[in-house]
Amino acid sequence: MKRIFAIVDARESGVTGVLAGEALRRAARDIGSPIEIELRTAQGIVNPVSPGPTESGDRLLFVGAADTADAATRARADQMVTLEAVLADPAAALDMQSDRAVAGRVRKIVAITSCPTGIAHTFMAAEGLQEGARQLGYDIHVETQGSVGAGNPLTPEQIAEADVVLIAADREVDRARFAGKRVLVSNTKPAITGGAALIEKALAEARVQGEAASGDAPTASPASERAGPYKHLMTGVSFMLPFVVAGGLLIALAFALGGIHANDDAAAGTLAHALFTIGAKAGFALMVPALAGYIAYSIADRPGIAPGMIGGMLASTLGAGFLGGIVAGFIAGYGVDTLNRAIRLPKNLQGLKPVLILPLLGTLLTGLLMIYAVGTPVAAALAFLTEWLRGMQGSNAVLLGLILGAMMAFDMGGPVNKAAYAFSVGLVASQVYTPMAATMAAGMTPPLAIALATRLFRTRFTADEREAGAAAAVLGLAFISEGAIPFAARDPLRMIPSLMAGSAVTGAISMVAGVELRVPHGGVFVLPIPGAVTHLAAYLVAILAGVVVSALLIGVLKRPVAQA
Repeated sequence: MKRIFAIVDARESGVTGVLAGEALRRAARDIGSPIEIELRTAQGIVNPVSPGPTESGDRLLFVGAADTADAATRARADQMVTLEAVLADPAAALDMQSDRAVAGRVRKIVAITSCPTGIAHTFMAAEGLQEGARQLGYDIHVETQGSVGAGNPLTPEQIAEADVVLIAADREVDRARFAGKRVLVSNTKPAITGGAALIEKALAEARVQGEAASGDAPTASPASERAGPYKHLMTGVSFMLPFVVAGGLLIALAFALGGIHANDDAAAGTLAHALFTIGAKAGFALMVPALAGYIAYSIADRPGIAPGMIGGMLASTLGAGFLGGIVAGFIAGYGVDTLNRAIRLPKNLQGLKPVLILPLLGTLLTGLLMIYAVGTPVAAALAFLTEWLRGMQGSNAVLLGLILGAMMAFDMGGPVNKAAYAFSVGLVASQVYTPMAATMAAGMTPPLAIALATRLFRTRFTADEREAGAAAAVLGLAFISEGAIPFAARDPLRMIPSLMAGSAVTGAISMVAGVELRVPHGGVFVLPIPGAVTHLAAYLVAILAGVVVSALLIGVLKRPVAQA
């Protein structure tokens, strides 16, 4: 007779583990099956078991949270169920082929998290999902697509075994490897604020991802499976950022070494002129094509990249800048997506669509529209905007700084924050640097203000919050606004207005002082680089003023908390 081995991993819930073990023992006796039960508690292991290999016919049942099982146990277990499932129906847990057992087994989930900058929200969402899975007793593997590539990449085996795929991202993520799996797509916020609820939603509402078309490259996904325009724009911004950062730093270094004439023909052959050529004529030249290409990719998948990038290059040539790049990206993306759904080919010719037909027709459509319809009016609009921003002084500069600053602190990494950031980054391509300076300073202010408030007004914060204040300060210095989110989430009606007021003050002072920033990220760590920022003293005053304003408002508005 086949034997059943059960491992009951109760950890701190020793009594519950004993009850689950006895329930399994009675259920096994009722069906006449021998069973050996190993109980694992915080005090140690009772009655260790050693099941034979799978070929022996022995069955192994693991009872407990999935994340407490070691790799060998997970690989050998015929069934993994929670303690609650065993106590509710021990017979179903032993009957490993029954529908009730399948319903009670530990669910396996794979997830991907990503955000446009690939820094804070990416990892906060991953932590939220991991904590939610732990609460539910599910097994989860999360791949973080951050600024330095994929962390903890999902293996084909993990994807194959998963009950559902959960994508929590603020930009488009390639789903080709999930063909045939149930997939739910969300943004990062639900994962951060309620990972368990999002996992349950995924299990209940996920839909099967469509199979890829034949050929080496998948055709574009249906528009109904895609996100809205904002997410497509953020995907483009995400891929554009490295070009902005690299190009901006190289230009700043060129001016630091060769002065303001580093780009003159007379400086040809010098290191400064070479750095300027690399940064301005190569790095910055690819900014708009990258923006347009990956907006199109987000909408139409890989067939949209070539039409989008070519449309972006035309936008740069026509003087339409980042505004033209955005328009070109959407024209290419939606054009290719429409062509993909409209063109029907015999099965043996389907492989030509993603590599020949769609890129060719998409490029033709995008190019002609950019040259004859879109390029000239968008270029005129950009020229007007550029001149207006360059000539902005007095009350106009204050107003723009107030608006950008308040937007950066409104949702700290959310859609409003990213809209202000994307606007400022786009203007860098047009050599308008003052909004970028105001935006970064305003984004640094909320975490720094909270760190200061936890020191000045200790009674307004719990001991844990005061300890977390130091971490918030580090995040603020690095221009990671998300460091303020945990504090704002606990008391949004008082914290968010306080933070918005300080960031608005910072943005206004930065704009009035005419501070220019050539680098779109990095916080205070890029300020010492010669040429990266102008009017450095005024910039630091702007940040300090906003931090003090927000900290004082937090102290006034936030109520004291009961201290343990």
